[in-house]
Amino acid sequence: MRSLRRTLATVPAAGRCTVAILSVAAAILAMPTTARANTIFVTNRNGNTIGEYTTSGATVNASLITGLNAPYGIAVSGSDLFVANAASIGTIGEYTTSGATVNASLIPGLNYPQFIAVSGSNLFVTTNGTNKIGEYTISGATVNASLITGLNGPSGIAVSGSNLFVANVGNGTIGEYTTSGATVNASLITGLTGPFDIAVSGSNLFVTSSGRIGEYTTSGATVNASLITGLNSPTGIAVVVPEPATGLLVMTGLLGFAGTRRRRA
Repeated sequence: MRSLRRTLATVPAAGRCTVAILSVAAAILAMPTTARANTIFVTNRNGNTIGEYTTSGATVNASLITGLNAPYGIAVSGSDLFVANAASIGTIGEYTTSGATVNASLIPGLNYPQFIAVSGSNLFVTTNGTNKIGEYTISGATVNASLITGLNGPSGIAVSGSNLFVANVGNGTIGEYTTSGATVNASLITGLTGPFDIAVSGSNLFVTSSGRIGEYTTSGATVNASLITGLNSPTGIAVVVPEPATGLLVMTGLLGFAGTRRRRA
């Protein structure tokens, strides 16, 4: 993110305050709650960096991590950051939340890796170039590079308990699978336009697609397909609930995203 802009929007849903944070670079952000309080880490695809900001919008370090290769998805586990470098021959790199390099090629040789979900000691990675989800340990060992196959332009991924939810840009669906790779419902949610990323909160899914954020249940029912509208190519999304009565929804917009989608289609 070369510049970080904050837009505040209030959604009248049982007193929930929704905050959308937009970026104008090709990026995906994650909000850690255990590593550093009140911190946002953002990947800047065009600048090949990860920046660090506070939740109030202040810059901590716009170039916390440099020298990346088209960084895209990012996940936080404790004091570690895992980032997908979305090149044609891409990698998953590991860094500390302080910016130190642990292993820049923790998982090498991936084909357009895009988004990452972390669950316990395992990483789940979507590879757009192979239409797969691979499973790896946070130490970089391969559990199953083809855990889930036959997807259609997989991008965003979210974990909820023993289930994985994945957005398929190619056919406009959200699929549900187990973390063991079994198919629950490959077309759990259909009829979407370019769904790109997913966030899960309790029994609800939030999906970025075609200038809007839609809300659905984890059973596939539509809550509000146009929960937030008027956005500019929204891509990454994360939901954090720090207190029982407060929800925080964080989302990035992608400059030039349409061209990126066409290249990977």
